[in-house]
Amino acid sequence: MCRSGICFLGLMCSAALVLSSSSLEGSPGKALNLPVDAQVRKWVEMWNSYDLSLVDELFLLDSRLSYFSSEKEGAMYGIEAVRAHHVDFGFIAGGKKPDSRLWLEDVHIDVFDSAAVVTGIWYFQRSPDTVQEAQRGPVTIVYMRHNTEWRIAHMHFADYSDGD
Repeated sequence: MCRSGICFLGLMCSAALVLSSSSLEGSPGKALNLPVDAQVRKWVEMWNSYDLSLVDELFLLDSRLSYFSSEKEGAMYGIEAVRAHHVDFGFIAGGKKPDSRLWLEDVHIDVFDSAAVVTGIWYFQRSPDTVQEAQRGPVTIVYMRHNTEWRIAHMHFADYSDGD
């Protein structure tokens, strides 16, 4: 079953262009100088600053947006639900200095005409000053070209530690 704006996934299987396999830790590092790479880095920055204001800069601002969290069962639809989810994590307008940190590894970006698929492994460490192992799992981010910008249309997290 297709949701409006997401049906393009079935059509994207032809002619993929592999653009990246890198680590994104919220610091400059190896930049691809591509708009999608910049948006992924901005998303990591959002998580490391808990800046709720960035949610509206990164995601589609309508009901087509879908989001699966590793922390909650079921899908969320629409920008209001995604915004509320981030508020539940402690995000505030303008951000704050969290004790935690998030980063991505094994990032792979495929860009198509008006869509991009980003896959990688997310890591989340609640307190970087401890030896506690970081929570981790796969993430898929689907971007759509919206006007002249790339916006997150779908995000899906899973958690490798669920079975431990």
